[in-house]
This record gives sequence, C-alpha cells and structure tokens, in this order.
Amino acid sequence: MGRSLRITLIGLFLIVALVFGLTVGRQVFLANSEPAPAPDLSEYNTYVYDQPRELTEFTLLNEQGETVTREDLKGRWSFVFVGYTNCPDICPAAMANLRQTDKLLSAELPQPDYLLVTADPEHDTPDTLKAYTGFFGEHFHGLTGELDTLRSLAKSLSAVFVHREVDGQLLVDHSGHFALLNPDGKLQALIQPPHNPKELAEAFERIYRWAKTNHPRAAGV
Repeated sequence: MGRSLRITLIGLFLIVALVFGLTVGRQVFLANSEPAPAPDLSEYNTYVYDQPRELTEFTLLNEQGETVTREDLKGRWSFVFVGYTNCPDICPAAMANLRQTDKLLSAELPQPDYLLVTADPEHDTPDTLKAYTGFFGEHFHGLTGELDTLRSLAKSLSAVFVHREVDGQLLVDHSGHFALLNPDGKLQALIQPPHNPKELAEAFERIYRWAKTNHPRAAGV
C-alpha cells in the first residue's frame, strides 16, 4: 500500500471517528440537558405542571383601587385563593394558613405574594379588601371587579364559585385550593386542602428549586 493511500485512509478514519464522536456527544448533551419532570408532591396534596398554564386576560382592581392585569402578576411567585371577606369559615382559615406559611419560608427563597380573588365583588370593594388583607400582612393583596371577569379568572385558576341566597343572606360556595403562580404569571401548581403551613412551605421550596434548575427564567432567576 502506497504512502499516500495510507495517509488518505488514516485521514478518512479520523474524520469518521470525529463525526461519530460529535454525534454521540450531542446525544449525551441533549439527554443531560432535558429538563427534569415536575416533582411529585402528592404527599402535600400538590400537583405541579411540567408546562405552566396561561391565565386568562383580565382587568380588575386591587385593594388600593389600582387597575391590575395579567401582566401585573409577573415578576414574583404568588399564592392565589378564590374566596370572599364575609366567608364564615374556609377563607379565614385559608388566609391564616398562608400567613403562617409566610413565616416558615426560608430566607433563601423569594418572597411570594398572597392574593385573594374575591367571589363576592358586590360587597368586596377595594377598601373592604384592603382592611381584610391588611390584617394578614404586607404581602397579602386582593382583587375585585366585574363578576364575569372574576369567574373567568377563577376558571383559569381551576377554581369555581356559586352564589346562593339563604334566608335573605348571600352565601358563596367556592373552591378551597391554592393556585401557585410562577414569575411568568402562569399557573405552576395546585395545592388542595387540607392545608398545613409547614407542608405548604416545603412544597413551595421544592417547586422553586425544581423551577430554578430546569426553568430559571420562569423561576425569576
């Protein structure tokens, strides 16, 4: 075999080896770079979406009387609860659980907001919401506005509410879960009752750690 032929064959072999190595390396890189699936938090009555869900567009008022849209929910994590200020039992307990959860969060975690979406806009004016949410802490806020808009927002949070009158008094039946929004303003997780503040704090930390590693932009990193 001539010297030139040997050099040509060696060159071809090296090219083939290089192409093969690049192909294998690319497959390994892609396999390692695929995001991990959402954590299984069923022990905390929590379902985490691999792909967060977009909320419906809306225009409502917060407890300061300021206009709030879907865009205003971006930039931070938010626990959202659909309820109303005259609720006799479920809502006060839910809000108290969130307040206790806030106290249990590690200082290494981002500070979330806690948002009450009213199911009774006739009575829950901005001033009423301000007095109610202010009792629970500075990070608690409220939304009110047109009934149909609130129903639409509740639906995109996988929540519902129904008005009924008993002995001339308005009662509102509503969902009892918390919806967790990521800093993209999208629905990241649903947390079903019963709610335990320690477990809520642990669930939030695990969701944040997962999102930080696999979806850093959506996690607000």
